[in-house]
Amino acid sequence: MLTFEQIKELIELVAERGLQGLEVERSGFRLKVDGQSTAPQVLYAAPAETSYVQAAPQPAPSHPQPAASPVAAPAAAPAAAQPAGPPAGSHVLTSPIVGTCYRAPSPGAPNFVEVGSRVKKGQVLCIIEAMKLMNEIESDVDGEILEIYPQNAQPVEFGEPLFAIRVA
Repeated sequence: MLTFEQIKELIELVAERGLQGLEVERSGFRLKVDGQSTAPQVLYAAPAETSYVQAAPQPAPSHPQPAASPVAAPAAAPAAAQPAGPPAGSHVLTSPIVGTCYRAPSPGAPNFVEVGSRVKKGQVLCIIEAMKLMNEIESDVDGEILEIYPQNAQPVEFGEPLFAIRVA
């Protein structure tokens, strides 16, 4: 069976190298990463039962955009509705895994951090549950929390922004 880190490395390898796909089978564990679509698909099949997990979309490779045409004009409108990026000069901590983000250690407990909280490198900011494992996500810098992107119990994807931190 592959570890979570090995699966993550395989997904990154397919995305970085632009591979069409990859399939690995070990001891009844089958992993297929499809790199043909804009988002690699990861399928997991256990021997006794079948269940599927879709991995986070990876950024699409940059391709030259075709010249503007009347058909392309409506596509620009949804882009204007997207939220603004992180505050200028901030460090953005992104999700290292796909899972469910929990902002507190347990239901009813206070959140690990709030906007305005001072944090130290190594301090736990949230927990991401992935495949029934709780993964503590720690700050990689000292600073102050400027923005918190996911809500409690919200699914997050690999590379998705979690926190904007003003570096101290």
